[in-house]
Amino acid sequence: MNRKLPLVEKALERLTPLESSCTLCPRVCRVDRTKGTEGVCRTGPQASVSHALLHFGEEPVVSGTAGSGTVFFSGCNLKCLFCQNYQLSWLGEGTPTTDQELAALMLGLQGQGARNINLVSPSHVVLPILRALRIALEVGLSIPLVWNSNGYDSLEVVQALEGIVDVYLPDLKYVSAALSKEYSSAPDYFARASEAVKEMSLQQPALDLGPDGTARRGLVVRHLVLPGAVEDTLAVLDWIGRNLSPYIGLSLMSQFHPCFRAPREIQRGVSAEEYGRAAEAAMGLGLDHLFLQPEPFQANEHLLPDFRKEKPFRWK
Repeated sequence: MNRKLPLVEKALERLTPLESSCTLCPRVCRVDRTKGTEGVCRTGPQASVSHALLHFGEEPVVSGTAGSGTVFFSGCNLKCLFCQNYQLSWLGEGTPTTDQELAALMLGLQGQGARNINLVSPSHVVLPILRALRIALEVGLSIPLVWNSNGYDSLEVVQALEGIVDVYLPDLKYVSAALSKEYSSAPDYFARASEAVKEMSLQQPALDLGPDGTARRGLVVRHLVLPGAVEDTLAVLDWIGRNLSPYIGLSLMSQFHPCFRAPREIQRGVSAEEYGRAAEAAMGLGLDHLFLQPEPFQANEHLLPDFRKEKPFRWK
């Protein structure tokens, strides 16, 4: 029996009761999702999936050369105004997917040679993910599981995932309550995300790479530098340096592009000066694994997806 199966069962026992008055994320909507009532994430008891594909544009330790087996879920519990995946997070585009179908997608990606199963925006669909995992593990799913979240995760959910998730890949977007309120309608973002990410670091304190350079276990924290918000970026980096293991990974991203409802003050890219200040601070943390994006980001980059296409990314 796969060693994860008892942990999945235990997590389902712990978390399933939270769905009928939903407290599965920090929004604490308390809607009855078992009856199809929708909260902020606009998701009932079933997951909806946009794409399941090999992704070659993640950090090198996630994609490797064979690709990361990425499942893009519809809906989101955070809904940032500038989200480049707005077709999924805001508009909810995707296909309702049964637990059996989701398990089949995971197994299919493994069959294509994926280095891992990379769950994008999983926080609001943790229960269908666990139910699908139970099915997939029973019939041979064996590659690492990546929890690729916006960071706005429930501490209880992250604790329940211990031993199930191999690689945590969360955002840590803001320290400023003013920024997180304005851009994500979540003034408590840092309070909730920081405790969740700290728990992830306790579970996976060191990035462990296999012979091919892809992560078998660990934590990679992502931070997107926002235009005009470098001081908040420096506060995020300071917190990481003081609170997380030095053996984690940090991905400092310059790829901001104003999408969807991005306010006027961030209707531009990040300047070289802004990113340079952030990169200098990040290098000063002395982390074992630091991933930088020093080149200016262009609107036609492959990192800007269109999920209405069969192939949403333009790989180089």
